[in-house]
Amino acid sequence: MMVSATHTNSDSTLVDIRGVTVRFGKQTVLRNINLSIPRGQTLVLLGESGCGKTVLMKTVIGLVAPTVGEIIYDGRNIAKIGEGELTQLRTRFGFVFQQAALFDSMTIAQNVAFPLRQHTLQSDVEMKRIVSQRLAEVGLPDNVGVKKPAELSGGMRKRVGLARALAMNPEIMLYDEPTTGLDPIMSDVINELILHVRKQYPVTSIVVTHDMHSARKVADRVVMLYPLTRLKKDEPQIIFDGPPSELDRCKDPRVGQFIRGEAGERLMEMREKGLLGS
Repeated sequence: MMVSATHTNSDSTLVDIRGVTVRFGKQTVLRNINLSIPRGQTLVLLGESGCGKTVLMKTVIGLVAPTVGEIIYDGRNIAKIGEGELTQLRTRFGFVFQQAALFDSMTIAQNVAFPLRQHTLQSDVEMKRIVSQRLAEVGLPDNVGVKKPAELSGGMRKRVGLARALAMNPEIMLYDEPTTGLDPIMSDVINELILHVRKQYPVTSIVVTHDMHSARKVADRVVMLYPLTRLKKDEPQIIFDGPPSELDRCKDPRVGQFIRGEAGERLMEMREKGLLGS
């Protein structure tokens, strides 16, 4: 396993995750996570369902508070920022939700303009210009703006969600399962758009995905989490941290099983528990 340094030079680090543990009631989802994310890096979070990937991403932007530990964003501890200032800080984040999370009652143009209306004093003319520009950047024509989300395909809705996330020129982009539910061609369109965003803007990106093709294509760095229920008390939850080119050379069998999609060991466990027939 390749492991990056926990802390990098403060000038290059945008997000510093220090000893973060997250519990919901009696259930611990994340345990003692330490990660530093440099500016401009695209970090892909891998791992099976329930390992805490999305929780970690939400913790980074203050939507989930750590039970233990600190999230340092651009040199500031998020826990010590007031609610009003935290709301303002979140305008520096662009969030692409798994199901796009568009407002059904609004047109596409109104959806993309929503963060601008909420957080800026832009004129209608300026907002219209920005909406048109962002839609063009994700490969959608202007005439899509008058449609409602229900009139678009799943892939088009994902692209609208990306356009909305870009509206405020974010410093950090967060993608929650951006290719889930899409066919291989449209999945690759989304991958190309993630790469395009990185080239066009000086953004730092965190991508949560199960899609190995997507991970290999867009990542500068891959971090793989493992479910705590399957770990011993003193085992680290991060079982891989390195460039995607090292995934196939990783000696940890858990990493190999995941990236190859092999369920043999898990099926054996399920049979032992009587959850499957012999």
